[in-house]
Amino acid sequence: MEKNNLKALFGLKVHINQYLLSIIIVGCTALLCSPLSNIQSYHIVSFILLFVVSIMATIMSVGPVLLMSTLSALVWNFMFIPPRLTFHIEKPEDILMFGMFFIIAFVNGVLTTRVRKQERLAREREERTNALFVLTKKLSDSYGIVDVISVATKEIEITFSLNPVFILVEHGGSLNSSYRLQKSDTLESNENDIAEWALNNSHCAGRYTNTFVNEANTFYPLLGTRVNTGVVVVKHNGSFSGDRKIFWDTFLTQISSALEREFLGEIAQRAWLLDESDRLFKTLFNSISHELRIPVATILGAADTLLSLPSPEKVQPELYREIFTASIRLNRLIENLLNMSRLESGRISTRLLWCDVNDLVSKIREDLNEELELFTFNVSIQEDMPLVKIDFGLIEQVLYNLIYNSCEYTPLSSKIWLSIYYDNGYLVIKIEDSGPGFPESAIENVFNKFFKVDGLKSGGLGLGLSITKGFVEAHQGTIVLENRKEGGAAFTIKIPSETPSEFPDLKT
Repeated sequence: MEKNNLKALFGLKVHINQYLLSIIIVGCTALLCSPLSNIQSYHIVSFILLFVVSIMATIMSVGPVLLMSTLSALVWNFMFIPPRLTFHIEKPEDILMFGMFFIIAFVNGVLTTRVRKQERLAREREERTNALFVLTKKLSDSYGIVDVISVATKEIEITFSLNPVFILVEHGGSLNSSYRLQKSDTLESNENDIAEWALNNSHCAGRYTNTFVNEANTFYPLLGTRVNTGVVVVKHNGSFSGDRKIFWDTFLTQISSALEREFLGEIAQRAWLLDESDRLFKTLFNSISHELRIPVATILGAADTLLSLPSPEKVQPELYREIFTASIRLNRLIENLLNMSRLESGRISTRLLWCDVNDLVSKIREDLNEELELFTFNVSIQEDMPLVKIDFGLIEQVLYNLIYNSCEYTPLSSKIWLSIYYDNGYLVIKIEDSGPGFPESAIENVFNKFFKVDGLKSGGLGLGLSITKGFVEAHQGTIVLENRKEGGAAFTIKIPSETPSEFPDLKT
């Protein structure tokens, strides 16, 4: 689009060629018109020469057109106006005709050239406007700092034929070289200092400027309305001037605005994350404090009673039971925190072994015996259920969490169902209860960390279901929550599992 550099390099040669061409064209036209040199036809030659000057004015610059106008008038006078082969003109009307010819040719050439210039300027303005529109649209569609830099680099290369290097500020306010996308372009230490100077002083530096004029590169600060986002470094063969300088500044302004938008977005995101982290810390701290206080207080109270009673034999079993129950609750809390830590760090690995689901159910009954005594616990296992390949410990923890939750939120003496069967390569486990179920708005969030349903009695940290989902997904399985039509909640787990079909004797 921009041809100023080309004109600066080859403009002189182009102009010389046009001057020579104008002389040749006038000479050729005069030779072609020589048959019309008789007395009656020399006026026709003037119109032919005017026509040629008008045509050439549409493709030549002002100087060659003026030369052609002058030469045309002189050639017409010398070769065609009587007396021929002399610059003397006898008739007054021919003198007037000669003067009018010269003026008309001159004015026509100048006006035609001016029209061409206006047309060229209008075309350049249109191209620049279109380039700015394309840049603005692509920047508005870009997401993230790297994407903005990629778009800006490509558009500068297309529009200005330059290879820019972007250096952006980091959180501390100093320049950060990690945003240089061109690996082959590196800056020297003194150039980094110049970039810092340009950023701090909000003024361009380097070649074709008033500061650091001996440098090979030019440093332009990216100035925003609120923050200066960095510096763009370019190496070009000529300085920007006039409309091109305004166009370049406008280009950089659009890029600076896009970068500032991303910078402020990152700042807002960091502020939001800090606020969320602080809120999460307070929530977690309060929950852990509450959950720890209850079992610790129970243990302390029971121990104090045992120490203070003169004859504690009668109440010892009950106090020991309270200590044991509180210890289990405390251990469960610690286990949940450790399991969540393992899930967050990605250190969960499954140890898949052939397991009997009856052993799994027996272990759950044993661990939750005290809780399940208060409910009707119905277990349904598929007949001829094959062995399944699972991590026994993880799936046991999954069932423990789900059934324990049902015991926590289901009315006493109500029913809890556990169904296990094998279906098309999947181990399917379904836990249902007769509790209040979940609000529809909460179903999609129940597996999130620290999530608790409003209106339900609050116990635990809100980690159980999140851990359950993590353990199921560690088996490449899925867990789905639905509300039962009859009331209550239903959790359905599907885990891909092999079946020992090649070993018919391996049946439960």
